[in-house]
Order: sequence, then C-alpha cells, then structure tokens
Amino acid sequence: MKYDFTSIIDRKGHDASALDSLGTPGFAPAAPKEGFDPIPMWVADMNFATVPTITQAIAKRLEHPFFGYFNTSDEYYNAIIRWQKERNGVTGLTKECIGYENGVLGGVISALNVLCSKGDNVLLHSPTYIGFTGCLENNGYHIVHSPLVQDENGVYRMDFEDMEKKIVENKIHATVFCSPHNPCGRVWERWELEKAMELFQKHDVMVVCDEIWSDIILEGHKHIPLQSISEDAKQRTVALYAPSKTFNLAGLIGSYHIIYNKALRDRVDKESSLSHYNSLNVLSMHALIGAYTPEGEEWVDELRQTITGNVNYACDFIAKHFPGVKVSKPQGTYMLFLDCTQWCQEHNTTIEALEHAGWDVGVAWQDGRAFHGPCHIRMNLALPLSRVQEAFDRLQKYVFC
Repeated sequence: MKYDFTSIIDRKGHDASALDSLGTPGFAPAAPKEGFDPIPMWVADMNFATVPTITQAIAKRLEHPFFGYFNTSDEYYNAIIRWQKERNGVTGLTKECIGYENGVLGGVISALNVLCSKGDNVLLHSPTYIGFTGCLENNGYHIVHSPLVQDENGVYRMDFEDMEKKIVENKIHATVFCSPHNPCGRVWERWELEKAMELFQKHDVMVVCDEIWSDIILEGHKHIPLQSISEDAKQRTVALYAPSKTFNLAGLIGSYHIIYNKALRDRVDKESSLSHYNSLNVLSMHALIGAYTPEGEEWVDELRQTITGNVNYACDFIAKHFPGVKVSKPQGTYMLFLDCTQWCQEHNTTIEALEHAGWDVGVAWQDGRAFHGPCHIRMNLALPLSRVQEAFDRLQKYVFC
C-alpha cells in the first residue's frame, strides 16, 4: 500500500481520549492490570495517522501568521461538492445547500428543533447510537425504538411493519436515521431505503439522516445517499456529513449538512445560528480541503481495504474460537457489535464480568448496553492488524476460555 496502516503510534499523552481516559470513573473502560498494555477498541476514532494532505494543508496555512475573522472559501464548498460527486454520485449539489455544523449531533438537534416540539416522539432504530440517545433526551425529545431484526443470514433488517405501527400509534412526524448504521454496521440496500422513504412519505415523517460513516464502506458494498432515493426524499431529508470519522479529525471539530428544501434549510440555518457558537474554525476548513482531494480518495480506498481485512480476520476468529458469541458481519463502519447472550448463559456469568475480563488484559472494548444491546459489546477494529490480532489472542487466552 502507498499509505501506512501498519505502524503502531503511541497516542498516550497526545490528547487521545481512547487512551488517556482509561480508568476514569463512569463512561470509560477500566485500565488494564499490570503486565498488559492497553489496546483502544472503544472510542470510535482510528489508530491510523490521517492522510498527509491534511497535515500539509494545515501546515501551509500556518505559514501565514494571521488567524483573524475569515469567510468560508469557495474552495471549501467546491471540495464538498466534488467529494460528494466522486464518492457518492451526487449531482446538482450547490453551495447554497451546504451548511456548517460544529458536529453531527448538534446538527441533529438543530434539525429536530425545527421539525418538532419539545416532548415530541421521534423514531429511531435499535440498537441505537449512544450519541443519539444522549442528545435527544437532553433536549426533551422522547425516543420510540423500532428494533432491527436479523434475517436467516444474521443480517440486520428494518422491520417496516413495526416502524409503521410505531409511527401511527405515537403520532410520529420525525425520525433520526443512521446510514450506514451505527453500531450494527449495515449499509442499506436501495430497496430498503426506498421502502423506508415510502413509509415516511405516507405518514409525513421528516428525516434527519446521519451519514457520517458514508465513506467507511467495506469492500463489496456501496453507500447510497438517502436524498438520492427520490425527489420526495430529497425534499424531506436533512443529511449530515463530516470528514472527522473518515479521516480521524474529531478533535478539529467540523461537520456539514446538505439540505435541498430551501424553506427547511433556512429554518435549520437559523436554528443552528442561535447559540452563536456554531462557527467554522479556519484550520478545520483547510483540513477538509486537504482531505477531500484525489489523494484523500486514494487514502480512503486503502483504509477500506485495511478495515475489510480486519473485519474478516475478527469475524473468522470469533466463529472459530468463541462459540456462543454471535456477530453480524458489518458492511460499513469499523465497529463490531458482539452478542454475548449465549456465551454468558452457558458460562453462568454476566456481561459486566465479561467486559471487565477484557479490560483487565488491556482489551478496552465498550459496553454495548448503552447502545440498546442487552448483552452486547461494541468493538473498534480501526487499528493496525497486528494490534487486532494481539487483542483477539488475549481474548482467547484469558477471556473466552
């Protein structure tokens, strides 16, 4: 490969929550016992250095020693338009349809504040991304879950009958949709998206779609932007994107929405502006410009190959060595969602004990119950393969034994 996805870079002490937060009370995994170094497999960022064109773009901007007020450049908008065309086949996107958001979750709330009243019911699929749960509940919205169901091949599917039942019974007019799905890793097929949008149109449900994972698609699958499904979908949907997940830039802050419906766009832009804190950082602007380049595309393609290899390795290892642990092989993202129900029952143990057994030997994986997985663990595979192999060797030797 042209780019480096094998080097193990020490992130400890370099502003990395995935390592520096270990052992702190509350959300983070416990620190490992003596003799084991931590392998960060919980926070959804990557243990790969970002594409060099990003650091080069930032370094070039730093050569000019002025960081005063600035205007968002046409180069920034053109980079987004080009990226969406080249990666997702989007045509007709204009600068006017693109709006800045400090983060995808902030964009979700800005959109819901326009579409809903506080206390309204909002439809989400479960398992559910923990960020959705936190931001919706914190802002006074009531979540109604429609569980995804696994088919005969273990693939998570939408239960359209349940979705319609929940929409009607709970008078729902807004949904937060995740494409690709986090934490299940589903990359939705066109017929699934079409059927979902037909249902939302039928019952006048507006859609806030988180597509932050849309670049991280495993080989053999393809992301389809929800807004491309139909003209109604285009007008009904607020789509949210960011370079942060793709290029490991979460610490720089910066996301964007795409809204084609002008009336909706104007209202969301107004709502986003009300805090007076939702504003683009000049270095984040240049980071996106550096990311959304042909070199960035080449890097992402190699990243996809790397993550595909890691997923294949992990899923094969689980099937061979961890009887009673089930995993639906993801089609996108770099997360595994392990169902440990059978294993815990057969070994007369709890999910808490299982999690801590992994933490003790440095496998810093994440409690899946926060994602509405009752006996599940969420596991990040965006590491050099050697670290993934080491993690699974430890799990085989010390945990699933």
